[in-house]
Amino acid sequence: MSKFSDPMRVSSGWPLSGILWSLLWAVLLVSALVSRPILPVDETRYISVAWEMWLRDNFLVPHLNGATYSHKPPLLFWLINAGWGIFGLNDITPRIVAPLFGLGSLVMTSLLSRRLWPESSAYSLAPFLLLGCFYWGLYTTLTMFDLILAFWTLVGLYGLTGVWRGLAWRGWILFGCAVGVGVLSKGPVILVYLLPSALLAPYWAIGGRRPSWVKWYGGLIGGTILGAGLALAWVLPAGEAGGEAYKNAILWGQSAGRMVKSFAHQKPFWWYLSILPGLLLPWLIWPSFLKNICCVVVDWRLSRKENLSRKADAGLRLILVWALAALVIFSVISGKRPHYLLPMFPALALGGAMLLTKLSADQWVRGRWDLAPFAGITILFGAAILLSPLIAAGIGKLEYVQGVSLMWSLPLFAVGILFLIRPPAGGFSRILSISAASTLVVITVHGIAQPRLELAYNLQPLANHLAAAQGEGYVIANKDKYHGQYNFLGRLKNPVVFTDSKLLPSWLKKNPKSKVVSYHYQSPAKFNPEFFQEFRGRFIAVWDGEMLSGNPAMANRKYD
Repeated sequence: MSKFSDPMRVSSGWPLSGILWSLLWAVLLVSALVSRPILPVDETRYISVAWEMWLRDNFLVPHLNGATYSHKPPLLFWLINAGWGIFGLNDITPRIVAPLFGLGSLVMTSLLSRRLWPESSAYSLAPFLLLGCFYWGLYTTLTMFDLILAFWTLVGLYGLTGVWRGLAWRGWILFGCAVGVGVLSKGPVILVYLLPSALLAPYWAIGGRRPSWVKWYGGLIGGTILGAGLALAWVLPAGEAGGEAYKNAILWGQSAGRMVKSFAHQKPFWWYLSILPGLLLPWLIWPSFLKNICCVVVDWRLSRKENLSRKADAGLRLILVWALAALVIFSVISGKRPHYLLPMFPALALGGAMLLTKLSADQWVRGRWDLAPFAGITILFGAAILLSPLIAAGIGKLEYVQGVSLMWSLPLFAVGILFLIRPPAGGFSRILSISAASTLVVITVHGIAQPRLELAYNLQPLANHLAAAQGEGYVIANKDKYHGQYNFLGRLKNPVVFTDSKLLPSWLKKNPKSKVVSYHYQSPAKFNPEFFQEFRGRFIAVWDGEMLSGNPAMANRKYD
Protein backbone atom coordinates (compact mmCIF):
# COMPACT_ATOMS: atom_id res chain seq x y z
CA MET A 1 0.00 0.00 0.00
CA SER A 2 1.22 3.47 -0.82
CA LYS A 3 2.60 5.65 1.95
CA PHE A 4 1.14 8.72 0.24
CA SER A 5 -0.36 10.73 3.10
CA ASP A 6 -3.43 12.71 2.19
CA PRO A 7 -7.20 12.81 2.79
CA MET A 8 -7.85 11.62 -0.78
CA ARG A 9 -7.44 7.85 -0.64
CA VAL A 10 -6.98 5.35 -3.45
CA SER A 11 -10.58 4.18 -3.29
CA SER A 12 -12.06 7.59 -3.92
CA GLY A 13 -9.21 9.48 -5.62
CA TRP A 14 -9.87 8.81 -9.28
CA PRO A 15 -13.36 10.27 -9.79
CA LEU A 16 -12.58 13.53 -8.01
CA SER A 17 -9.02 13.90 -9.29
CA GLY A 18 -10.18 13.06 -12.83
CA ILE A 19 -12.80 15.79 -12.68
CA LEU A 20 -10.24 18.28 -11.38
CA TRP A 21 -7.56 17.72 -14.00
CA SER A 22 -10.20 17.65 -16.73
CA LEU A 23 -11.42 21.05 -15.55
CA LEU A 24 -7.88 22.43 -15.55
CA TRP A 25 -7.40 21.16 -19.11
CA ALA A 26 -10.71 22.74 -20.19
CA VAL A 27 -9.77 26.10 -18.66
CA LEU A 28 -6.44 26.05 -20.50
CA LEU A 29 -8.13 25.28 -23.80
CA VAL A 30 -10.80 27.97 -23.42
CA SER A 31 -8.18 30.57 -22.49
CA ALA A 32 -6.23 29.74 -25.66
CA LEU A 33 -9.30 29.85 -27.89
CA VAL A 34 -10.36 33.21 -26.48
CA SER A 35 -6.98 34.94 -26.41
CA ARG A 36 -5.06 33.52 -29.35
CA PRO A 37 -5.68 33.56 -33.12
CA ILE A 38 -4.87 30.60 -35.35
CA LEU A 39 -1.09 30.95 -35.34
CA PRO A 40 1.00 31.12 -38.50
CA VAL A 41 2.71 29.33 -39.97
CA ASP A 42 2.18 25.88 -38.48
CA GLU A 43 -1.44 26.02 -37.31
CA THR A 44 -2.58 27.95 -40.37
CA ARG A 45 -0.76 25.50 -42.65
CA TYR A 46 -2.23 22.35 -41.12
CA ILE A 47 -5.76 23.71 -41.05
CA SER A 48 -5.32 24.87 -44.65
CA VAL A 49 -4.44 21.30 -45.64
CA ALA A 50 -7.65 20.13 -43.97
CA TRP A 51 -9.56 22.94 -45.72
CA GLU A 52 -8.27 21.87 -49.12
CA MET A 53 -9.28 18.28 -48.32
CA TRP A 54 -12.77 19.59 -47.57
CA LEU A 55 -12.81 21.82 -50.66
CA ARG A 56 -11.67 19.07 -53.03
CA ASP A 57 -13.74 16.37 -51.33
CA ASN A 58 -10.57 14.28 -51.60
CA PHE A 59 -9.64 12.56 -48.34
CA LEU A 60 -7.00 10.23 -49.75
CA VAL A 61 -4.20 12.61 -50.78
CA PRO A 62 -3.67 15.79 -48.73
CA HIS A 63 -3.00 18.98 -50.68
CA LEU A 64 -1.71 22.41 -49.73
CA ASN A 65 -2.25 25.31 -52.09
CA GLY A 66 -3.00 22.98 -54.98
CA ALA A 67 0.09 20.74 -54.55
CA THR A 68 0.25 17.35 -52.86
CA TYR A 69 1.33 17.66 -49.25
CA SER A 70 3.65 14.86 -48.15
CA HIS A 71 5.19 16.37 -45.02
CA LYS A 72 2.61 14.93 -42.61
CA PRO A 73 0.24 11.92 -42.65
CA PRO A 74 -3.50 12.52 -42.89
CA LEU A 75 -5.02 11.61 -39.49
CA LEU A 76 -5.20 15.16 -38.11
CA PHE A 77 -6.70 16.40 -41.39
CA TRP A 78 -9.26 13.58 -41.41
CA LEU A 79 -10.33 14.37 -37.86
CA ILE A 80 -10.68 18.09 -38.60
CA ASN A 81 -12.88 17.23 -41.57
CA ALA A 82 -14.91 14.84 -39.41
CA GLY A 83 -15.51 17.72 -37.00
CA TRP A 84 -16.62 19.97 -39.85
CA GLY A 85 -18.89 17.21 -41.11
CA ILE A 86 -20.62 17.09 -37.72
CA PHE A 87 -20.61 20.77 -36.70
CA GLY A 88 -20.26 22.53 -40.04
CA LEU A 89 -17.34 24.58 -41.33
CA ASN A 90 -15.98 26.76 -38.51
CA ASP A 91 -12.76 28.02 -36.92
CA ILE A 92 -13.17 26.35 -33.52
CA THR A 93 -13.45 22.65 -34.41
CA PRO A 94 -9.96 22.37 -35.97
CA ARG A 95 -8.44 23.99 -32.89
CA ILE A 96 -9.81 21.47 -30.40
CA VAL A 97 -8.87 18.23 -32.21
CA ALA A 98 -5.22 18.06 -31.10
CA PRO A 99 -5.99 19.35 -27.56
CA LEU A 100 -8.53 16.54 -27.18
CA PHE A 101 -5.62 14.14 -27.61
CA GLY A 102 -3.92 16.06 -24.81
CA LEU A 103 -6.92 15.27 -22.61
CA GLY A 104 -6.79 11.68 -23.82
CA SER A 105 -3.12 11.57 -22.82
CA LEU A 106 -4.08 12.55 -19.27
CA VAL A 107 -6.65 9.73 -19.18
CA MET A 108 -4.21 7.18 -20.58
CA THR A 109 -1.49 8.32 -18.16
CA SER A 110 -3.85 7.61 -15.27
CA LEU A 111 -4.90 4.24 -16.71
CA LEU A 112 -1.31 3.18 -17.36
CA SER A 113 -0.40 4.11 -13.80
CA ARG A 114 -3.20 1.93 -12.42
CA ARG A 115 -1.96 -0.99 -14.49
CA LEU A 116 1.66 -0.56 -13.43
CA TRP A 117 0.95 0.06 -9.75
CA PRO A 118 -2.58 -1.17 -8.95
CA GLU A 119 -2.14 -0.68 -5.19
CA SER A 120 -0.78 2.86 -5.48
CA SER A 121 -2.46 6.26 -5.62
CA ALA A 122 0.01 7.40 -8.31
CA TYR A 123 -2.78 7.26 -10.92
CA SER A 124 -4.52 10.19 -9.23
CA LEU A 125 -1.32 12.28 -9.18
CA ALA A 126 0.38 11.65 -12.53
CA PRO A 127 -2.09 13.69 -14.67
CA PHE A 128 -1.58 16.70 -12.39
CA LEU A 129 2.20 16.41 -12.70
CA LEU A 130 1.84 16.22 -16.49
CA LEU A 131 -0.61 19.09 -16.86
CA GLY A 132 1.29 21.15 -14.31
CA CYS A 133 4.41 21.34 -16.51
CA PHE A 134 4.47 24.82 -18.02
CA TYR A 135 5.61 23.43 -21.36
CA TRP A 136 2.96 20.72 -21.59
CA GLY A 137 0.29 23.21 -20.46
CA LEU A 138 1.23 25.63 -23.23
CA TYR A 139 1.54 22.94 -25.88
CA THR A 140 -1.71 21.15 -25.02
CA THR A 141 -3.67 24.00 -26.62
CA LEU A 142 -1.88 24.00 -30.00
CA THR A 143 -2.97 22.37 -33.25
CA MET A 144 0.11 20.20 -33.74
CA PHE A 145 0.93 16.51 -34.11
CA ASP A 146 2.98 15.70 -31.03
CA LEU A 147 0.10 15.43 -28.55
CA ILE A 148 -1.56 12.97 -30.92
CA LEU A 149 1.68 11.01 -31.00
CA ALA A 150 1.87 11.11 -27.19
CA PHE A 151 -1.63 9.63 -26.94
CA TRP A 152 -0.85 6.70 -29.26
CA THR A 153 2.42 6.12 -27.44
CA LEU A 154 0.45 5.71 -24.22
CA VAL A 155 -2.06 3.42 -25.94
CA GLY A 156 0.76 1.25 -27.30
CA LEU A 157 2.44 0.99 -23.89
CA TYR A 158 -0.91 0.19 -22.31
CA GLY A 159 -1.16 -2.68 -24.79
CA LEU A 160 2.35 -3.88 -23.91
CA THR A 161 1.62 -3.84 -20.20
CA GLY A 162 -1.61 -5.72 -20.94
CA VAL A 163 0.42 -8.49 -22.56
CA TRP A 164 2.65 -8.51 -19.46
CA ARG A 165 -0.44 -8.85 -17.26
CA GLY A 166 -1.67 -11.84 -19.28
CA LEU A 167 -3.96 -10.15 -21.83
CA ALA A 168 -1.87 -11.30 -24.79
CA TRP A 169 -4.24 -11.07 -27.75
CA ARG A 170 -5.92 -7.91 -26.59
CA GLY A 171 -2.58 -6.32 -25.73
CA TRP A 172 -0.88 -7.04 -29.05
CA ILE A 173 -3.91 -5.87 -31.03
CA LEU A 174 -3.89 -2.62 -29.05
CA PHE A 175 -0.14 -2.27 -29.60
CA GLY A 176 -0.51 -2.88 -33.35
CA CYS A 177 -3.34 -0.36 -33.63
CA ALA A 178 -1.24 2.21 -31.76
CA VAL A 179 1.67 1.64 -34.18
CA GLY A 180 -0.55 1.92 -37.26
CA VAL A 181 -2.56 4.95 -36.17
CA GLY A 182 0.61 6.51 -34.74
CA VAL A 183 2.20 6.26 -38.20
CA LEU A 184 -0.91 7.92 -39.65
CA SER A 185 -0.52 10.64 -37.01
CA LYS A 186 3.12 11.65 -37.50
CA GLY A 187 4.93 8.90 -39.36
CA PRO A 188 7.25 6.10 -38.22
CA VAL A 189 8.58 8.22 -35.33
CA ILE A 190 6.01 6.37 -33.19
CA LEU A 191 8.42 3.42 -33.27
CA VAL A 192 11.04 5.46 -31.41
CA TYR A 193 8.67 5.54 -28.44
CA LEU A 194 7.28 2.00 -28.66
CA LEU A 195 9.89 -0.40 -30.04
CA PRO A 196 12.56 0.03 -27.32
CA SER A 197 10.04 -0.83 -24.59
CA ALA A 198 8.82 -3.84 -26.57
CA LEU A 199 12.31 -5.11 -27.40
CA LEU A 200 13.68 -4.63 -23.88
CA ALA A 201 10.76 -6.30 -22.13
CA PRO A 202 13.00 -8.90 -20.40
CA TYR A 203 14.49 -5.98 -18.44
CA TRP A 204 11.25 -4.44 -17.20
CA ALA A 205 8.52 -7.14 -17.45
CA ILE A 206 9.34 -8.70 -14.07
CA GLY A 207 7.31 -9.83 -11.08
CA GLY A 208 4.68 -12.51 -11.07
CA ARG A 209 4.66 -14.92 -13.98
CA ARG A 210 7.16 -13.76 -16.58
CA PRO A 211 6.01 -14.04 -20.20
CA SER A 212 7.32 -16.65 -22.61
CA TRP A 213 9.79 -14.63 -24.61
CA VAL A 214 9.26 -16.70 -27.74
CA LYS A 215 5.56 -15.84 -27.59
CA TRP A 216 6.37 -12.23 -26.64
CA TYR A 217 8.58 -11.55 -29.65
CA GLY A 218 6.22 -13.48 -31.90
CA GLY A 219 3.42 -11.24 -30.69
CA LEU A 220 5.62 -8.19 -31.23
CA ILE A 221 6.21 -9.22 -34.84
CA GLY A 222 2.49 -9.81 -35.30
CA GLY A 223 1.55 -6.47 -33.69
CA THR A 224 4.09 -4.60 -35.81
CA ILE A 225 2.76 -6.27 -38.96
CA LEU A 226 -0.77 -5.25 -37.92
CA GLY A 227 0.41 -1.66 -37.46
CA ALA A 228 2.24 -1.68 -40.79
CA GLY A 229 -0.90 -3.04 -42.46
CA LEU A 230 -3.02 -0.23 -41.04
CA ALA A 231 -0.56 2.39 -42.25
CA LEU A 232 -0.11 0.78 -45.68
CA ALA A 233 -3.90 0.69 -46.11
CA TRP A 234 -3.57 4.45 -46.64
CA VAL A 235 0.01 4.73 -47.95
CA LEU A 236 -0.38 2.42 -50.97
CA PRO A 237 -3.59 3.83 -52.49
CA ALA A 238 -2.54 7.39 -51.63
CA GLY A 239 0.83 6.82 -53.30
CA GLU A 240 -0.84 5.57 -56.47
CA ALA A 241 -3.33 8.43 -56.52
CA GLY A 242 -0.77 11.14 -55.73
CA GLY A 243 1.79 10.24 -58.37
CA GLU A 244 5.35 8.97 -58.32
CA ALA A 245 6.89 11.96 -56.54
CA TYR A 246 4.26 11.86 -53.81
CA LYS A 247 4.64 8.09 -53.43
CA ASN A 248 8.39 8.41 -52.96
CA ALA A 249 7.87 11.24 -50.49
CA ILE A 250 5.49 9.34 -48.19
CA LEU A 251 7.40 6.07 -48.43
CA TRP A 252 10.89 7.56 -48.09
CA GLY A 253 10.50 11.12 -46.85
CA GLN A 254 8.43 10.16 -43.81
CA SER A 255 11.03 7.66 -42.62
CA ALA A 256 14.68 7.39 -43.60
CA GLY A 257 14.60 10.46 -45.80
CA ARG A 258 13.44 12.64 -42.93
CA MET A 259 16.15 11.18 -40.70
CA VAL A 260 18.85 11.94 -43.29
CA LYS A 261 17.52 15.42 -43.97
CA SER A 262 17.56 16.22 -40.27
CA PHE A 263 21.35 16.34 -40.33
CA ALA A 264 21.09 19.61 -42.24
CA HIS A 265 19.83 21.28 -39.01
CA GLN A 266 22.70 20.64 -36.66
CA LYS A 267 22.37 20.79 -32.90
CA PRO A 268 24.84 19.14 -30.53
CA PHE A 269 24.20 15.77 -28.87
CA TRP A 270 23.71 17.36 -25.45
CA TRP A 271 21.13 19.93 -26.59
CA TYR A 272 18.09 18.10 -25.21
CA LEU A 273 19.79 17.63 -21.85
CA SER A 274 20.45 21.37 -21.71
CA ILE A 275 16.82 22.37 -22.27
CA LEU A 276 15.06 19.54 -20.42
CA PRO A 277 15.32 21.16 -16.95
CA GLY A 278 13.49 24.22 -18.26
CA LEU A 279 10.79 22.07 -19.85
CA LEU A 280 10.19 20.33 -16.52
CA LEU A 281 9.40 23.49 -14.57
CA PRO A 282 7.93 24.02 -12.05
CA TRP A 283 8.31 20.49 -10.66
CA LEU A 284 12.09 20.53 -10.92
CA ILE A 285 12.30 23.28 -8.27
CA TRP A 286 9.78 21.70 -5.86
CA PRO A 287 11.72 20.85 -2.66
CA SER A 288 9.71 17.74 -1.72
CA PHE A 289 10.21 16.29 -5.19
CA LEU A 290 13.93 17.07 -5.22
CA LYS A 291 14.31 15.64 -1.73
CA ASN A 292 12.65 12.42 -2.81
CA ILE A 293 14.91 12.12 -5.88
CA CYS A 294 17.98 12.63 -3.70
CA CYS A 295 16.75 9.99 -1.22
CA VAL A 296 16.18 7.49 -4.03
CA VAL A 297 19.69 8.09 -5.41
CA VAL A 298 21.27 7.78 -1.95
CA ASP A 299 19.34 4.58 -1.16
CA TRP A 300 20.34 3.09 -4.49
CA ARG A 301 24.02 3.89 -3.97
CA LEU A 302 23.97 2.46 -0.43
CA SER A 303 22.30 -0.73 -1.59
CA ARG A 304 24.90 -1.09 -4.34
CA LYS A 305 27.76 -0.40 -1.95
CA GLU A 306 26.53 -2.87 0.68
CA ASN A 307 25.36 -5.45 -1.89
CA LEU A 308 21.83 -5.32 -0.55
CA SER A 309 19.12 -6.86 -2.68
CA ARG A 310 16.27 -4.52 -3.49
CA LYS A 311 13.01 -5.49 -5.10
CA ALA A 312 12.97 -4.07 -8.62
CA ASP A 313 9.96 -2.06 -9.75
CA ALA A 314 8.70 -3.11 -13.20
CA GLY A 315 6.87 0.17 -13.75
CA LEU A 316 9.90 2.32 -12.98
CA ARG A 317 12.04 0.15 -15.24
CA LEU A 318 9.56 0.55 -18.10
CA ILE A 319 9.55 4.31 -17.61
CA LEU A 320 13.34 4.35 -17.64
CA VAL A 321 13.46 2.47 -20.96
CA TRP A 322 10.68 4.59 -22.47
CA ALA A 323 12.21 7.96 -21.55
CA LEU A 324 15.92 7.17 -21.83
CA ALA A 325 15.68 5.39 -25.19
CA ALA A 326 13.74 8.28 -26.74
CA LEU A 327 16.13 10.84 -25.30
CA VAL A 328 19.20 9.01 -26.60
CA ILE A 329 17.75 8.37 -30.07
CA PHE A 330 16.61 11.96 -30.55
CA SER A 331 19.93 13.23 -29.20
CA VAL A 332 21.83 11.20 -31.81
CA ILE A 333 19.69 12.67 -34.60
CA SER A 334 21.03 16.18 -35.18
CA GLY A 335 17.71 17.75 -36.22
CA LYS A 336 16.17 18.69 -32.86
CA ARG A 337 13.05 20.49 -31.71
CA PRO A 338 11.76 20.75 -28.11
CA HIS A 339 8.31 19.35 -28.97
CA TYR A 340 9.81 16.09 -30.23
CA LEU A 341 10.14 15.10 -26.55
CA LEU A 342 6.47 15.63 -25.63
CA PRO A 343 5.54 11.90 -25.86
CA MET A 344 8.24 11.33 -23.22
CA PHE A 345 6.60 13.65 -20.67
CA PRO A 346 3.96 11.14 -19.47
CA ALA A 347 6.82 8.80 -18.52
CA LEU A 348 8.36 11.52 -16.37
CA ALA A 349 4.98 12.30 -14.80
CA LEU A 350 4.37 8.62 -14.03
CA GLY A 351 7.79 8.18 -12.47
CA GLY A 352 7.44 11.36 -10.42
CA ALA A 353 3.99 10.36 -9.18
CA MET A 354 5.17 6.92 -8.12
CA LEU A 355 8.16 8.32 -6.23
CA LEU A 356 5.96 10.85 -4.45
CA THR A 357 3.56 8.17 -3.27
CA LYS A 358 6.46 6.52 -1.45
CA LEU A 359 6.91 9.57 0.79
CA SER A 360 5.60 9.15 4.30
CA ALA A 361 4.01 12.12 6.07
CA ASP A 362 7.22 13.09 7.88
CA GLN A 363 9.29 13.03 4.67
CA TRP A 364 7.55 15.97 3.05
CA VAL A 365 9.34 19.31 3.33
CA ARG A 366 7.41 21.12 6.00
CA GLY A 367 5.32 24.25 5.78
CA ARG A 368 5.84 27.18 3.50
CA TRP A 369 9.38 26.13 2.55
CA ASP A 370 7.94 23.48 0.26
CA LEU A 371 5.98 26.03 -1.76
CA ALA A 372 8.47 28.91 -1.45
CA PRO A 373 10.25 28.36 -4.83
CA PHE A 374 7.00 28.31 -6.78
CA ALA A 375 5.66 31.24 -4.75
CA GLY A 376 8.81 33.13 -5.69
CA ILE A 377 8.33 32.38 -9.39
CA THR A 378 4.72 33.60 -9.41
CA ILE A 379 5.57 36.76 -7.45
CA LEU A 380 8.53 37.53 -9.75
CA PHE A 381 6.36 36.92 -12.80
CA GLY A 382 3.72 39.25 -11.38
CA ALA A 383 6.37 41.89 -10.68
CA ALA A 384 7.70 41.56 -14.24
CA ILE A 385 4.20 42.21 -15.59
CA LEU A 386 3.75 45.19 -13.28
CA LEU A 387 7.10 46.64 -14.37
CA SER A 388 6.77 45.61 -18.02
CA PRO A 389 6.32 49.20 -19.33
CA LEU A 390 9.62 50.23 -17.70
CA ILE A 391 11.39 47.07 -18.86
CA ALA A 392 10.10 47.46 -22.44
CA ALA A 393 11.11 51.13 -22.51
CA GLY A 394 14.57 50.22 -21.27
CA ILE A 395 15.16 47.77 -24.13
CA GLY A 396 13.36 49.87 -26.73
CA LYS A 397 10.47 47.44 -27.31
CA LEU A 398 7.41 49.33 -26.10
CA GLU A 399 5.31 47.76 -28.83
CA TYR A 400 5.53 44.41 -27.01
CA VAL A 401 3.58 45.69 -24.00
CA GLN A 402 1.10 47.80 -25.93
CA GLY A 403 -2.40 46.97 -24.70
CA VAL A 404 -1.20 44.64 -21.92
CA SER A 405 -3.27 45.02 -18.75
CA LEU A 406 -1.17 45.26 -15.60
CA MET A 407 -4.09 43.63 -13.77
CA TRP A 408 -2.74 40.25 -14.91
CA SER A 409 -0.13 40.60 -12.15
CA LEU A 410 -2.71 40.54 -9.33
CA PRO A 411 -3.69 36.83 -9.44
CA LEU A 412 0.00 35.88 -9.50
CA PHE A 413 0.76 38.02 -6.48
CA ALA A 414 -2.26 36.56 -4.69
CA VAL A 415 -1.23 32.95 -5.36
CA GLY A 416 2.40 33.56 -4.39
CA ILE A 417 1.50 35.27 -1.13
CA LEU A 418 -1.14 32.62 -0.32
CA PHE A 419 1.44 29.86 -0.81
CA LEU A 420 3.73 31.61 1.67
CA ILE A 421 1.06 32.43 4.27
CA ARG A 422 -1.20 29.36 4.09
CA PRO A 423 0.59 26.55 2.25
CA PRO A 424 -1.51 23.41 1.64
CA ALA A 425 -0.91 20.76 4.30
CA GLY A 426 -1.39 17.42 2.53
CA GLY A 427 0.66 15.96 -0.31
CA PHE A 428 -2.20 15.74 -2.79
CA SER A 429 -3.29 19.28 -1.91
CA ARG A 430 0.19 20.59 -2.68
CA ILE A 431 0.33 18.82 -6.04
CA LEU A 432 -3.14 20.06 -6.94
CA SER A 433 -2.28 23.60 -5.83
CA ILE A 434 0.94 23.75 -7.86
CA SER A 435 -0.79 22.28 -10.92
CA ALA A 436 -3.65 24.79 -10.64
CA ALA A 437 -1.19 27.65 -10.15
CA SER A 438 0.77 26.48 -13.20
CA THR A 439 -2.48 26.60 -15.14
CA LEU A 440 -2.94 30.16 -13.93
CA VAL A 441 0.57 31.04 -15.15
CA VAL A 442 -0.18 29.62 -18.62
CA ILE A 443 -3.50 31.50 -18.74
CA THR A 444 -1.65 34.67 -17.75
CA VAL A 445 0.85 34.09 -20.57
CA HIS A 446 -2.08 33.83 -22.98
CA GLY A 447 -3.62 36.99 -21.52
CA ILE A 448 -0.55 39.20 -21.69
CA ALA A 449 0.36 37.87 -25.15
CA GLN A 450 -3.13 38.46 -26.56
CA PRO A 451 -2.67 42.13 -27.63
CA ARG A 452 0.63 41.36 -29.33
CA LEU A 453 -0.70 38.21 -31.00
CA GLU A 454 -3.74 40.10 -32.25
CA LEU A 455 -1.58 42.84 -33.73
CA ALA A 456 1.37 40.88 -35.11
CA TYR A 457 0.14 37.29 -35.65
CA ASN A 458 -3.52 37.53 -36.62
CA LEU A 459 -3.66 37.09 -40.41
CA GLN A 460 -7.46 37.03 -40.58
CA PRO A 461 -7.86 40.66 -41.82
CA LEU A 462 -5.29 40.10 -44.57
CA ALA A 463 -6.87 36.78 -45.55
CA ASN A 464 -10.29 38.46 -45.72
CA HIS A 465 -8.84 41.10 -48.05
CA LEU A 466 -7.41 38.42 -50.34
CA ALA A 467 -10.67 36.47 -50.30
CA ALA A 468 -12.59 39.55 -51.43
CA ALA A 469 -10.09 40.16 -54.24
CA GLN A 470 -10.21 36.53 -55.36
CA GLY A 471 -14.00 36.73 -55.37
CA GLU A 472 -13.72 39.65 -57.79
CA GLY A 473 -11.60 37.58 -60.18
CA TYR A 474 -8.12 38.73 -59.17
CA VAL A 475 -5.20 36.28 -59.26
CA ILE A 476 -3.43 36.19 -55.90
CA ALA A 477 0.36 35.86 -55.91
CA ASN A 478 2.70 35.45 -52.97
CA LYS A 479 6.19 36.82 -53.37
CA ASP A 480 8.71 34.26 -52.10
CA LYS A 481 8.00 31.08 -50.12
CA TYR A 482 4.37 30.41 -49.17
CA HIS A 483 3.13 28.18 -46.35
CA GLY A 484 -0.60 28.21 -47.08
CA GLN A 485 -1.33 30.63 -44.27
CA TYR A 486 -4.19 32.44 -46.03
CA ASN A 487 -6.05 29.54 -47.67
CA PHE A 488 -8.25 28.50 -44.76
CA LEU A 489 -8.49 31.87 -43.05
CA GLY A 490 -9.76 33.44 -46.27
CA ARG A 491 -11.61 30.28 -47.44
CA LEU A 492 -9.73 30.72 -50.70
CA LYS A 493 -11.11 28.57 -53.53
CA ASN A 494 -8.07 28.89 -55.84
CA PRO A 495 -4.37 28.40 -55.05
CA VAL A 496 -2.09 31.34 -54.32
CA VAL A 497 0.50 31.66 -57.11
CA PHE A 498 4.21 31.71 -56.26
CA THR A 499 6.54 34.31 -57.72
CA ASP A 500 9.91 35.77 -56.74
CA SER A 501 11.74 39.03 -57.34
CA LYS A 502 13.28 37.93 -60.64
CA LEU A 503 10.04 36.58 -62.09
CA LEU A 504 7.74 39.29 -60.74
CA PRO A 505 8.04 41.92 -63.56
CA SER A 506 7.26 39.45 -66.35
CA TRP A 507 4.54 37.80 -64.24
CA LEU A 508 2.83 41.18 -63.69
CA LYS A 509 2.77 41.85 -67.44
CA LYS A 510 0.98 38.54 -68.01
CA ASN A 511 -1.38 39.02 -65.04
CA PRO A 512 -2.42 42.67 -64.77
CA LYS A 513 -5.57 41.77 -62.82
CA SER A 514 -3.73 40.49 -59.79
CA LYS A 515 -2.85 41.11 -56.18
CA VAL A 516 0.67 40.50 -54.88
CA VAL A 517 1.51 39.71 -51.25
CA SER A 518 5.01 40.78 -50.19
CA TYR A 519 7.06 40.85 -46.99
CA HIS A 520 9.13 43.79 -45.72
CA TYR A 521 11.69 44.62 -43.07
CA GLN A 522 10.34 48.18 -42.78
CA SER A 523 6.87 49.66 -43.10
CA PRO A 524 5.87 50.02 -46.78
CA ALA A 525 3.29 52.72 -45.94
CA LYS A 526 5.04 55.47 -47.93
CA PHE A 527 4.49 53.48 -51.15
CA ASN A 528 0.74 53.25 -50.50
CA PRO A 529 -0.01 49.52 -50.77
CA GLU A 530 -3.71 48.81 -50.77
CA PHE A 531 -3.31 46.82 -47.54
CA PHE A 532 -0.52 46.20 -45.03
CA GLN A 533 -0.13 44.98 -41.48
CA GLU A 534 2.59 44.17 -38.99
CA PHE A 535 3.72 40.56 -38.77
CA ARG A 536 6.33 39.23 -36.33
CA GLY A 537 8.09 42.57 -36.09
CA ARG A 538 8.05 43.02 -39.87
CA PHE A 539 5.32 43.83 -42.37
CA ILE A 540 3.11 42.18 -44.96
CA ALA A 541 1.71 44.26 -47.82
CA VAL A 542 -0.84 43.63 -50.57
CA TRP A 543 -0.29 45.43 -53.87
CA ASP A 544 -2.52 45.87 -56.89
CA GLY A 545 -0.72 44.16 -59.76
CA GLU A 546 -1.40 46.90 -62.27
CA MET A 547 -0.04 49.58 -59.96
CA LEU A 548 2.94 47.47 -58.91
CA SER A 549 3.96 46.79 -62.53
CA GLY A 550 5.18 50.39 -62.75
CA ASN A 551 7.78 49.73 -60.01
CA PRO A 552 8.00 46.03 -59.03
CA ALA A 553 10.93 46.79 -56.70
CA MET A 554 8.45 48.24 -54.18
CA ALA A 555 7.60 44.66 -53.27
CA ASN A 556 11.18 43.87 -52.25
CA ARG A 557 11.85 43.03 -48.63
CA LYS A 558 14.14 46.04 -48.35
CA TYR A 559 13.58 49.04 -50.60
CA ASP A 560 14.58 52.68 -50.11
